Amino acid sequence: MALKNETKSSYSTKAFYEEYVSGMSGKQLGKEFQSDSDRIKKLYYDAVEEVHPRTPHSQIPVFQKFLSLLSALTKRLNPVRRLIFGISMVSFAFYYFFLLIGLSGHILHPLLLPLSFAGMLLILLVELLEKSEVQQELDFAREIQLSLLPPSNFRIKNLEVYSFAATAHEVGGDYVDIIETPKGTYIIIADVSGKGLSAALYMVRIQALVHLLIKKLNPSPKDLLMELNDYLKSGRRDKTFVTACAAFFPHDKDQFIFARAGHNIPFVYNKEHDTTFKLNTDGFALGMTTTANLEKTMEEKKYVFQPGDSLLLYTDGLIEARNRAGEEYGEERLDGLFSIYGSLHAKTITQKVRSSIEQFLGDERPIDDITFTTIHKNEPMITKQDQDQENA
Repeated sequence: MALKNETKSSYSTKAFYEEYVSGMSGKQLGKEFQSDSDRIKKLYYDAVEEVHPRTPHSQIPVFQKFLSLLSALTKRLNPVRRLIFGISMVSFAFYYFFLLIGLSGHILHPLLLPLSFAGMLLILLVELLEKSEVQQELDFAREIQLSLLPPSNFRIKNLEVYSFAATAHEVGGDYVDIIETPKGTYIIIADVSGKGLSAALYMVRIQALVHLLIKKLNPSPKDLLMELNDYLKSGRRDKTFVTACAAFFPHDKDQFIFARAGHNIPFVYNKEHDTTFKLNTDGFALGMTTTANLEKTMEEKKYVFQPGDSLLLYTDGLIEARNRAGEEYGEERLDGLFSIYGSLHAKTITQKVRSSIEQFLGDERPIDDITFTTIHKNEPMITKQDQDQENA
């Protein structure tokens, strides 16, 4: 992909042409056309179904289908733009009606077509301006969301964490966090159902609650997930659910405590046996069942985590990513990659996974948010004082 030259230059026809046709490669045009066609097709079928809910599609007259689609489109305009659109359509129709009945010499006839064109152009420009303003708001929301995520590279004592997050849209519903306490370090990854702005807003609420609960209660991973489930189930009309993993790494202990709520099963690399295994613990997704039922089914386990070991947490967007051929990235590919590079530093592992998924996708855009984080335990650092004591 060529980089766009963003340096300023004087206006010229060539510069305007290059700016205008940017992104208009055959492949990109095909994708955009297919995407727009799918949107219109969905709007069309939804509109016809709304107006004729029980009538077979083949029995609906063509003009009624057209009117249903036109009505669905105009409902998306505000009243003023709808009025301008109506005047433009009437002007366009009357222009050819005057031709048909031989009134092309009428004083109004030459004005009808320009009036129709001007009205449509005005609507287009206003809609583009509004879309631009919405895009600016989304970009700002993205900046806020990214600022709430932890730094990609985190170190405490001999524990290092490296994370990667990429949203399918401007904002996303994946959540990863690292929270340090006097007793140890919490690492949480979660995936809010849905996509886009609604999922992102929900993610921010979850993040705020996680920080509050850890600060006030210092809960175990299971207790943390139970408290989150209480919050999700408190809204009876709220149908959102969240999958999550929570791990707690106590200071100065070669272990971590782990609980999982319906999330993708993480991988652990064990250096001693040079192999990987899954943390397949039970637990429903948050918001899907009562807290009492969740408490009975959710498991919380302790795992040995010695120097050289690594833990990989990820959301479903990673393993469910599909390439141009429709092939899924899959758990097996991720497991094989992790088994090869699991003994390396967290940053290196994360970069290897990132390179692998980018190469797999090629020029395909991910359909879901992709988030993963790698935790690696280094060998204890030997200070000069330790060396002096050992030599003595």
